[in-house]
Amino acid sequence: MENQPSSREQFYPQNKFIEFRREEIEQSIGTRFEAQVAQYPQRLAVRAGEIQFTYQTLNQAVNRLAHALFKRRGEAAEPIALLLEQGVAPVIAIMGVVKAGKFYVPLDPSYPLARIQYMLADSTAQVIVTHNRHLALAQTLASERLRIINVDALEPDLPIENPRGALSPDTLAYLMYTSGSTGQPKGVMENHRNLLHHILRLTNSLRICRDDRQTLLRSCSFNGSVRDIFGSLLNGASLHPLNLEREGLGTLAGWLTREGITTYRSVVSTFRNFAGHLDGRTSFPHLRLIHVGGEPVTKRDVSLFQANFSQGCILVNGLGITETGSVRHFYIGKRSKIESSFVPVGYPIQDMNVMLLDEGGQEVKTGHAGEIAVKSCYLSPGYWRKPDLTRARFLPDPKGGAERTYLTGDLGRMSEDGCLIHLGRKDFQVKVRGHRIEIAEIEAALLTLETVKEAIVVAHPDDAEGQRLVAYCVPSQQPGPTVSALRQTLAEHLPQYMIPHAFILLENLPILPSGKINRQALPLPETGRPQLANSFIAPRTLIEEVVATLWSQLLKIDSVGVDDNFMELGGDSLLATQIVSRLRDMFGIDLSLPMFFMNLTVTKLAQLVEELRSNQNRPGAIS
Repeated sequence: MENQPSSREQFYPQNKFIEFRREEIEQSIGTRFEAQVAQYPQRLAVRAGEIQFTYQTLNQAVNRLAHALFKRRGEAAEPIALLLEQGVAPVIAIMGVVKAGKFYVPLDPSYPLARIQYMLADSTAQVIVTHNRHLALAQTLASERLRIINVDALEPDLPIENPRGALSPDTLAYLMYTSGSTGQPKGVMENHRNLLHHILRLTNSLRICRDDRQTLLRSCSFNGSVRDIFGSLLNGASLHPLNLEREGLGTLAGWLTREGITTYRSVVSTFRNFAGHLDGRTSFPHLRLIHVGGEPVTKRDVSLFQANFSQGCILVNGLGITETGSVRHFYIGKRSKIESSFVPVGYPIQDMNVMLLDEGGQEVKTGHAGEIAVKSCYLSPGYWRKPDLTRARFLPDPKGGAERTYLTGDLGRMSEDGCLIHLGRKDFQVKVRGHRIEIAEIEAALLTLETVKEAIVVAHPDDAEGQRLVAYCVPSQQPGPTVSALRQTLAEHLPQYMIPHAFILLENLPILPSGKINRQALPLPETGRPQLANSFIAPRTLIEEVVATLWSQLLKIDSVGVDDNFMELGGDSLLATQIVSRLRDMFGIDLSLPMFFMNLTVTKLAQLVEELRSNQNRPGAIS
């Protein structure tokens, strides 16, 4: 096998890890958190920039929100929508909601208004918790129907004492929306017992302890945030949020060192882009663990890890699913040898049994491919208000036991020693930059457009060893829609990560004799400039030429005009980070990611570069 150590313990230093026992999950999240508060009242709990809370002060802020919810809504269990930007505020809100015996529904403010409205309506939430930054958006969403609680304007006389009364472990903790095959997101439910068991697995597998300082790099609208938030606060560790969309990957290395981060967690593409810009000389003296997932890990990713991090640091690849939590881990050290192109997702985790099934539901032989099915007592209760889908994906124990089996739709193969290799999706669901996406949802959005008669979306591999979405559309009229128009319309319904990188207009979709679409016959994306609403204008200055050439190289487009919009050309935040980094080096300027996103055409960005050079009074060298 891949030089997998016989015991993960050899990777871990002697720290103050305390085993999380199975009997400890028969309580509420609030009870476990309050035990950490009682034990570590003055230890740092969460810090983002200049804002920080000890366990004691965090608990007081959490309790104030819990009492505010009691005051407005009583003690009944109900969904509470959270509309908050990444930072300390959502951490307080999440803990306040679950301590109040209600369950949180995270809404990402960056999503299109129509998508937020759907999730808000489907969840049946009657309350939106927000802060000053998104108060106007919350008021638009609430209209006259919903109540708003602004965490920046809570009554000063709210109690800071712990709420009384014990909660059942069966109480729902959250409702997390993921991409749905019906064209709309679907809500995955989770209760206190299962969430605590998820943290038990994480704690015991990765030896999380009170001395750990953990990252929170993802929006709380994604399941990965659950591991970060509760994995820290239910173990006496400290949590450190960083908004990468705003701050940029270029700040990450320095921030990890300043914050003394010990455990880093992100999707693979974020780590790949971060590590790919390191030179091997940066020291991360406190970092002991890098935990990645959400996308395939490649041999090159392992090489980046081994070249840039210390002997005391380990890389952990894993398989985690919203409906199950973490189910497999694979541990990689500085000397681990990876022979295959993709890294396995690993070996069993406590109480999570993985089986590989054929089309008839029978287990396949070792070495054969099959659908990954997870059997456990600690699976999600199911999908919110979708009983048919829940019954189809969560199978009861035929013998009447407590364990159920979740059919993931992923394919895998098991090695002789029980190591799981992930082989991708069985259906048309894909992972793009760590986001699980139902292709059908994007296709459904395209088919609502009057200008599109037929549409199909395919994920193609890109040069960064990830995947990019390509949409193939048959126009309903001539001339067909421009790429600019397609992107603009889709952005009203889908989050940015679901908008295809490229759009290809065809007279007809290729068809097999069976009548199905022949996906193998679909043309590959070309490198020509897409059909945009604006005309092509060539660069006119040296700086415009440099910027246009840089965009052309990274976006894989033959020519870029000065009025072309970066996002309309298929750009994303990771590519933007690379452009910002290169322009900083080339011109010796202090260019930030927010500045870039305010100047999304070649002309505007070139003007900004010139202004920064002049203001900093540095000539800068073009290389």
